Amino acid sequence: MVACMTQSHPRISKAVIPAAGLGTRFLPATKATPKEMLPVVDKPAIQYVVEEAVAAGLDDVLMVTGRNKRPLEDHFDRNYELESALEKKGDEKRLAKVQESSDLAMIHYVRQGDPRGLGHAVLCAAPHVGDEPFAVLLGDDLIDPRDPLLKRMVEVQEQCGGSVVALMEVAPEQIHLYGCAAVEATEDSDVVKVSGLVEKPDPADAPSNYAIIGRYVLDPNIFDILRKTEPGRGGEIQLTDALQQLAATHTSAATAAEKIGGPVHGVVFKGRRYDTGDRGDYLRAIVRLACEREDLGPDFRTWLRSYVAEEM
Repeated sequence: MVACMTQSHPRISKAVIPAAGLGTRFLPATKATPKEMLPVVDKPAIQYVVEEAVAAGLDDVLMVTGRNKRPLEDHFDRNYELESALEKKGDEKRLAKVQESSDLAMIHYVRQGDPRGLGHAVLCAAPHVGDEPFAVLLGDDLIDPRDPLLKRMVEVQEQCGGSVVALMEVAPEQIHLYGCAAVEATEDSDVVKVSGLVEKPDPADAPSNYAIIGRYVLDPNIFDILRKTEPGRGGEIQLTDALQQLAATHTSAATAAEKIGGPVHGVVFKGRRYDTGDRGDYLRAIVRLACEREDLGPDFRTWLRSYVAEEM
């Protein structure tokens, strides 16, 4: 366990899922369909994310949406006509699948309105979250349920307070695609102290090859910082910039009065992650998940081997 395990901090129960993006990389498919609703095998990507939050004990979920995102609400709502039709057919298996999404969690919605970046989307959650720590899950990153990253992050936050980011080592030439963390080791091999963050640095300027992936557990003081954060890279309010301010206030040179919001830690993730934000990675995610399904995997793997052998 990390060195601060003796501290006691509030239990986390709320998760925020920003879902207001336009999904321009998947046009024309996302012209009328939210990117979060694109299927990964037979479930929309957003359902995997909600299931992850619930598995970590966070059953109060707020989605930050925008225009044309009504299908998200419909998916997690009851569909009495469809349920009735399946019930009359005696199709209990499909009925259970349809009802599963509406029974997952207590889901709330708020519109971002003006798309001003991830930091602004998180700020939209302030009235719902209040003065409690909370998790943020980005829908482009799907984490395999066999690798409970979010649960581990919640444990670290409840032990140490402050904020926790998910980190993954990437090749140096890829670090410009991510937020990047400067880190210090702790007593736990999978936990680091974050001393600085920078959004999408040039590889030559990157403080490490630890990339921030789409999971955060945040102290509510982040809201006050976000309200004062000026637009950064891309003209947007960057969550990374606000976290950098939190991390900077917990250096050894900071005074006790300056150390607001608790420290920033990182959980180093080495498990299975499926990136659905890129078209190529989206297809690879579908193949990997389909291969691992008990109901689809055997036949699909046989076909895939044959297809690859023929093409090669």
